[in-house]
Amino acid sequence: MTFVAKYKHLLENEEISRWFGNLNAKSYLTATVYLRGLGYYCELTGATPDTIIQDAKSGKLRNDFMDFVRKMESEGKAGSYISRYKKVLRSWLGFNGLDFKLNVNIAYENRSPRVEGERIPEKSELARMLRKGSGRAKVAISLLAFSGLRPETLGNAEGKDGLKLSDFPEMKIENGKVEFEKIPTMVNVRYTLSKARHTYFSFLGEEGTKYLKEYLEVRIREGDDLKADTPLFKLDSQGRISHEYIRTLLATRDIRKAITESGFSWRPYVLRAYFATALDNAENKGIISHPWRMFLMGHTGDIEARYSTNKRLPPDMIEEMRSAYLKCSKFFETEEKGIKEEDYQKILRDAAIDTLSGALGITLDEDQKEELRNLDSAEYQKRLGEIFKTKKADILNNGNSQKVIPFKDVETYIERGWEYVRDFPGSKAIVKLPSQL
Repeated sequence: MTFVAKYKHLLENEEISRWFGNLNAKSYLTATVYLRGLGYYCELTGATPDTIIQDAKSGKLRNDFMDFVRKMESEGKAGSYISRYKKVLRSWLGFNGLDFKLNVNIAYENRSPRVEGERIPEKSELARMLRKGSGRAKVAISLLAFSGLRPETLGNAEGKDGLKLSDFPEMKIENGKVEFEKIPTMVNVRYTLSKARHTYFSFLGEEGTKYLKEYLEVRIREGDDLKADTPLFKLDSQGRISHEYIRTLLATRDIRKAITESGFSWRPYVLRAYFATALDNAENKGIISHPWRMFLMGHTGDIEARYSTNKRLPPDMIEEMRSAYLKCSKFFETEEKGIKEEDYQKILRDAAIDTLSGALGITLDEDQKEELRNLDSAEYQKRLGEIFKTKKADILNNGNSQKVIPFKDVETYIERGWEYVRDFPGSKAIVKLPSQL
């Protein structure tokens, strides 16, 4: 009851306790937020839960709530914040059998100024957060930014459930070492940890698995006995621990600390938005389909329905999704792997230039090579052809267009690009240079 300590006395009322329990059956977080909201509304207005019911029946509540809204607006409170109280009151009244419509307009009710103005981090900024984060924070950040998980999935508000090692089915721990059978590795999200209350999975790529491996191997060296049902995140040893899993509050505190120490003020949830934006970019480029994007984000859709119904997807589909995720990773992982595309193209061009130069005995100076490197593909092919065209003809036949060869060599010459003309007396044949060089 840490979150409701200030208004815990309200639970002494049997009806409020039942209301709270009913909300808690679906979401502890919603239950605590609504209890605080009811308590704070009563504190600000001088009402009580019972008088709210009476005033709803008499019609007085509408005017009282309208006055409350105007007061909150004058104090500069966001419309999205004020609208929470409307939801709280409707929930409390609905539980007591009153379908009461609070027809009170709230200015900019659906706007959240802080969220609207929140910029998505860039790769370099996320990399800075990862450098500043503790081992535990690095893993938490990775699961949000590279797998798209919600903070509540890491550990729920009460600390009674959260990710455990068995949620990484392709991870193996043997002889003090953590290894992954496949990378990107699968991350299972059980229905109890899913906001939409369905089971799904995402992936964690090379960078994220590196942080996970480092974090777990440190714990092993410190004496932790890691088993399948071991919570992914170890709790701090100081103080009294009354829960098994990390609470959402602590998980986000780790992330927020890394964010602030990096010089930023983002909410931890922006990291999930970072992943979503990366998948949007990948989808626009045709790298991942929209249904797969929705599934990896934990949204309901066709793939989720199929997975929930059959409890599994075909192995080939899972591997295709893994492959798509891997291709998407260049949009969200912060570590550069291999070489950049432009450098790769430069290497290919240099190799082609050197190969032709060596074969045809032509030496190009650096200015000529640089000219070829900087041309687009079409101009590059054209210019390269101009440089080597004359020399190629000379090499092939000293400038002559036709040649007499033994008939048995016809196949070899055709494979080299020559064209067959006709037979020649004496078991020979005439071949000619290609029409276009």
